[in-house]
Amino acid sequence: MQINPIQLIGTQPTVAPAVKETPSQFGTYLNEAMRSLNDVQQATSSARADLAVGKADLHQVMIQSEESSIAMQLAIEVRNKAVEAYQEMMRMQV
Repeated sequence: MQINPIQLIGTQPTVAPAVKETPSQFGTYLNEAMRSLNDVQQATSSARADLAVGKADLHQVMIQSEESSIAMQLAIEVRNKAVEAYQEMMRMQV
């Protein structure tokens, strides 16, 4: 089905409504992110224990350890940015 451009003159474009994040959705997202970070940390700890008894490959343990470290650094930076934004809002004068 083709639309004639002449028919579109004077019509209002339809725009999908913006998705608004509610606090419960944002809180759920943060909980899932923290749970994921915890899972990565526990898997790394388990892999290190397996390496100590000779059940794991050193290369895989090092890769997993670096992934865990990067995930923790990301979480810390996100937390720092959130605290900074909160502090900035508290300094605003109404």
